[in-house]
Amino acid sequence: MINQIDRYIARLIFTPLVATLLVSAMLLLLDKMLKLFDFVMNEGGPVTVVWQMLGNLIPQYLSLGIPIGLMLGIVLTFRKLATSSEFDAIASAGISHLRLLRVPLLYSVGLALITLWIVGFIQPYSRYAYEGLRFELRSGALGASIKVGEFAHLGKRLTLRIEQSQNSGRDLMGIFAHATSEDGATLAVSADRGTFLATDDPDVILFRLYNGILVHQSPKQEQPRLLRFEQHDLPVDLPRMEIFRARGGRELELTMPELLALRQDTGQDAAARSQAWSNFHRRMIQVAVLFVIPFLGMALAIPPKRQSSALGVFAGVVSLVVYNEVSEFCERLGADGVADAALLQWGTFSVFVVSSLWLFYLVGHRVGDPPIGYLIRLGGRMAKIALKLIPKRGRDWLAAG
Repeated sequence: MINQIDRYIARLIFTPLVATLLVSAMLLLLDKMLKLFDFVMNEGGPVTVVWQMLGNLIPQYLSLGIPIGLMLGIVLTFRKLATSSEFDAIASAGISHLRLLRVPLLYSVGLALITLWIVGFIQPYSRYAYEGLRFELRSGALGASIKVGEFAHLGKRLTLRIEQSQNSGRDLMGIFAHATSEDGATLAVSADRGTFLATDDPDVILFRLYNGILVHQSPKQEQPRLLRFEQHDLPVDLPRMEIFRARGGRELELTMPELLALRQDTGQDAAARSQAWSNFHRRMIQVAVLFVIPFLGMALAIPPKRQSSALGVFAGVVSLVVYNEVSEFCERLGADGVADAALLQWGTFSVFVVSSLWLFYLVGHRVGDPPIGYLIRLGGRMAKIALKLIPKRGRDWLAAG
């Protein structure tokens, strides 16, 4: 019977957990996608790089979504058991509240290992890859596209303007080009169409023009020379691209073993060591908090008798969000050297653990309303006060609605 209950609880947790991860990741990616499209288009880069940048953001969003997904899965599961009287039937069979947490704690172990792998090793590389793509877009290393109707500078000596672009920028029409040489000579070209071709020299590309007019002017010539052509090749010197910095320029790009090595490196400045130490404990807290969620989730899931309020779902998510903000604030304080990072992070975590275990103790070992009942009554009182502040006409309208 117990194994059947465990399997039943595992199925109930699995669906909201996976759904929360998918929905939260999609919402965060959609919000970021619009900003990335705008950034890439302004920098003149290929649209395909947007998908690469979004892919590098997935580990970061997963580390945020896993605790919330686990909390929602546990709260919704035990709330369903409580509102359908299944919880009372299980308790009458002699199964304790702590025994019912076996499956949620197994979820916590698995998700903790995944989170440790993500925040400890995957995120540093994905963050570095994301910043590398941003750098390449700004520097033009990804092959910035030439914007139609605008003057584009290719290197230091060539200015180009086109009227139309087709075939993903391979075929250009309505071309005007202006080039200068080191001896002061200038070359102005207008052509019906053109295309870029590769050469044996990786630092030079060939701009092949068709059906145009070329005007060449030099300080050595009294009059400019005019030439009509059917095909003309214009060599273009590619600008020298800057090399992106090595990984590890920021503590977020270091793996957890690298953070520990940086902390112990006496050759580094004190600020860098403090930032590494604070970020290391922040990542450890992200893993440890998953083992507290089952206790807090059950405490907030069970509503008072003959009530079906979903306030516990809201309270569970809010508590995680608030604690996450507190943890980030402690990380900044530790990085600035205000106090020891370990004391700040694990001190606030201890408060979170004690509060969660106390709420769980009230649910499992005290007769009367569960902890969420106090929030429900407090919400009801606040609603009554808010209604009294509304004019009578407004209250009549709400009652009619």
